[in-house]
Parts: sequence; C-alpha cells; structure tokens
Amino acid sequence: MALSGMTGFGRVEGAQDDWAWAAEARSVNGRNLDVRFRGPPGFESLERIARDGAQARFQRGQITVGLQAKRAESQAQVRINLDQAHRYLAATEALVAQGRATPPSVDGLLALRGVIEVAEAEPDAEALARVEAAMAASISGALDALKAARDAEGTALIGILLGLTDKIADLTGQAGALAAEQPDVIKARFARRMAELIGDPAGLEDRIVQEAAAMAVKADVREELDRLAGHVDSARALLNGEGPVGRRLDFLTQEFMREANTLCSKSALSPLTAVGLELKAVIEQLREQVQNVE
Repeated sequence: MALSGMTGFGRVEGAQDDWAWAAEARSVNGRNLDVRFRGPPGFESLERIARDGAQARFQRGQITVGLQAKRAESQAQVRINLDQAHRYLAATEALVAQGRATPPSVDGLLALRGVIEVAEAEPDAEALARVEAAMAASISGALDALKAARDAEGTALIGILLGLTDKIADLTGQAGALAAEQPDVIKARFARRMAELIGDPAGLEDRIVQEAAAMAVKADVREELDRLAGHVDSARALLNGEGPVGRRLDFLTQEFMREANTLCSKSALSPLTAVGLELKAVIEQLREQVQNVE
C-alpha cells in the first residue's frame, strides 16, 4: 500500500566555505499543490529548484520551503593610509608651531576619515556557485525527509481508513437486515391506523394491501444499500491501490453521505433510523480522515 498523507516536516543543515544554513520543508492539507519558498537575498534561483523538487514528489498539499543562511565574518583587509595621515599632520603643523593646537594623538589621527581603509574581498563567482549547489542539495534532502514523513503518515492512516470502511460495511449489513422488516411493519401500521379511523376494516383487506405496498415501495432502501456496498468496495480498492487517491476518496465520502441521508429519510423503523444516524457519524469520521490523504 502506497498511501501518503499531506502533513509532515523535513530539515537538513549544511555548510560550504564560509556559509552555513538550514533548509526546512513542511506541508499541511490542501486541495491542490501550492509551493512557497523563502530564502536569503542573492539566492533567488533556488526558488525554482524548490518548486521543481516539490512538484516532482507531491500532488497535493501546501508546501513551504525555507532556507536560513548565515555567512561568517569576512576576512576584510585593513590598512593605514599613511599618505592621508601625513596630509592631516601637514595641515595642522602651522597651528601646532604657533601653540594654537596640540600635536594630534595617534588615536585621534586614526579616527580621522580616510586614515584607516577597509578593503572587502571581491566575491568569488565559483565559490558562490559551489555554495548554491550545496544549498540546492540540502533543499532536495529536506523535501525527501518531508516525503518520508508524509509516507509514514499515510501508513498510519491506512489502518484507520480501512477500519472505518469496515464499520460502514457492517452498518450497511445491519441496515439491510432491518430494512427487510419494513414492508410487514408498514402494512401492520397502516392496518392499525385504518382500524382506528373506520372501526372494523373487514372488506378492506385488498385496499390495505395496495396502500401498504405503495408505501413500502416509497420506503424501499435496497438501491441505497446496494450503492453503499459498491462504494465500500471502491474505497477498499483505492486504499489498496497505488498513487494519490485523496480526491477520489473525498468524492466517495460525499456519495456515502448522500446514500446514508436517503436511507434515513426513507426509514420507517426507529432501529433502522438509529443505524442510519450511526452510519452518517462514521462516514463523517471517514471524511475527516480523508482530508489528510494526498
């Protein structure tokens, strides 16, 4: 069985040169496939890799891929511009000689603009390409981990869904046994009502039979029970099949509920109505679980 869920989480950490990062992929339920990406500035091309990777692995769900990256402090080159420092000294030499200013201190001189220069290292295109390739591999790994988590959820769901399907089949059988009693109950109920209205119903037996038969036809639920049984077989086939089946299972739950509603509306017996209501409750449980299936 290859059933897959739609919720999960995957995380992969990585490092390359002076970069370190963590790639995360998470998903929640969704009718269609919706992929979103958040990454650091300068690595916008990774969004396409994240989208293509998600589309290759998943059919449904809201997928969020995030990449948090941090670069180590750059090894910038720092030097003292002696020519600029001498220009400042020359500019103040006359004032110092006249006693109008004190000779500048080293700290003060170094604080002047242009005396200390910081030269940032030129970006290395090849190094950035290596970092981007390593980040892309981490994104792929996070998506693989997410898929494994969704597959594990699917494995756990199989038992639940099959159990609920079996319960629907059992309740359908109970409803069939109770529905077989409806014609006799309807006839007896109608005869009793006629007796209450006109007293002795002698000579009206044929009319009672005809009216009771017409009421029994309206209350006949064999078609609904047959369709419920057919839907049970379809659900089991999907759960034991391959590939994404969430949409088809969702449609089946709607069909299950339609037949259960008709069953309740046609019921002439309290026990049959009770079974129909329980059937609807189980179908609703099935529908809620199916929302988690890809």
